[in-house]
Amino acid sequence: MNSHILSWIIFTPLIGAFAVLFVPKNAAHWIKWIALATTGIVMALTGYALTIFQPSQSGFQMMERASWIPQFGVQYLLGTDGISFPMVFLTAIISLVACLASFPHVRVKDGREKEYYFLYLLLETGMMGTFLALDLFLFYVLWEVVLVPMYFLIGIWGGPRREYAAIKFFLYTLAGSLFMLLGILGVYFAAAPHTFDMTLLVGMPRGLLFQQIVFMAFFLGFAIKVPIFPFHTWLPDAHVEAPTPISVILAGVLLKMGTYGFLRFSYPLFPEAAHWFQPAMAALAVIGIIYGGFVALAQTDFKKMVAYSSVSHMGFVLLGLAALNANGLRGAMLQMFTHGTITGGLFLLVGVLYDRAHSRDLNDFGGLGAKIPAYAGFLTFFALASLGLPGLSGFILAASYLLYTVQRLLLGKFNPKWEGLTDIRIREVLTLVPLMVLILGIGLYPRIILDYMIPTLDALLKTLKV
Repeated sequence: MNSHILSWIIFTPLIGAFAVLFVPKNAAHWIKWIALATTGIVMALTGYALTIFQPSQSGFQMMERASWIPQFGVQYLLGTDGISFPMVFLTAIISLVACLASFPHVRVKDGREKEYYFLYLLLETGMMGTFLALDLFLFYVLWEVVLVPMYFLIGIWGGPRREYAAIKFFLYTLAGSLFMLLGILGVYFAAAPHTFDMTLLVGMPRGLLFQQIVFMAFFLGFAIKVPIFPFHTWLPDAHVEAPTPISVILAGVLLKMGTYGFLRFSYPLFPEAAHWFQPAMAALAVIGIIYGGFVALAQTDFKKMVAYSSVSHMGFVLLGLAALNANGLRGAMLQMFTHGTITGGLFLLVGVLYDRAHSRDLNDFGGLGAKIPAYAGFLTFFALASLGLPGLSGFILAASYLLYTVQRLLLGKFNPKWEGLTDIRIREVLTLVPLMVLILGIGLYPRIILDYMIPTLDALLKTLKV
């Protein structure tokens, strides 16, 4: 209770964001390095928390509690367990590599590096807080904090249709958040005494009808963020128009906030409703898997193909959640983590190619394997990880669209248009290697992460036995 490590993890990016504001606008070099150092410190703090974390414990650890708005029982309440800590670690490493990847994407453009990195670090604060908040009101505030910087990061630094994509992202997620807010208020007023404290709310008796109604309110908020079919249409637009580092964060972290919400809030608070909604959730998952895969196969835009692959892969996560058994929940949590590393790497590789060729049209390329062999090796590694090659951390078969993409990019006749194309650089390699290490390590020995998840997931399953 006396440790404040979780607060440091959440608010160090905010401190860095305000530090960036005090740097002169024309000192872009300093702004970038302050931002990178800040994300590096957060990674180090997360590594320190890893040494404190006790994997064998199923309850919340490193808790921090303080009264915030006592009139309504709102608390500053933080804690972590085997469900949230893997997501915190994923957020830390994705934020670090995406910050490094931002260096060439946010060049001197109207002197707006300061705004970009301020918003970027604010986004990291919101993401970390979302995974660590145990007070429903605090969770909602931090959930909404993520929305604002992401809107501006897409809308200002995105592609030609950036305003449309940013507004669509904003409206979709805001609509879902409003339903979730109504659900949170329903839980608060139904509790005796009134509280937003998750440690007290779990286990309180609630009627089936109440559970069903509020479960659906939470479902809409989380389903849009995942995104679950048919709420997915904002995702391809946001991915295609967002700058590469923001696409990495969007796929690597933001999509996981939705599935995390089911595990952290929907299931333990409404166990009977979870069983009631199980068939519908499984059906939506299967539709998303098949639909996302076929639409990905039809894409000629490299980035849009990876975006639709996320719809399919997150469908497998949802299917694992819908199973409501030990293997399903463990597989879902494992895929949440590995999807972040694999798809984050694929988006980084899309950015590497686009930086050089200024094209993402797969039909423009061919034969790049001989021209840029190092890049070809990295792309092949991440593609094979995503389609589930044994020994790598992905386990979802997606060979059709991924191998087809590799064929169109790297094999066949070389297009002389790309004669001047240069291979991957050391800075770009540094963004990919940490993700590759995690993919290979988890692929060869998944218990290095499952041991952190299993006790908490098994405890959750006990609350679901209604």
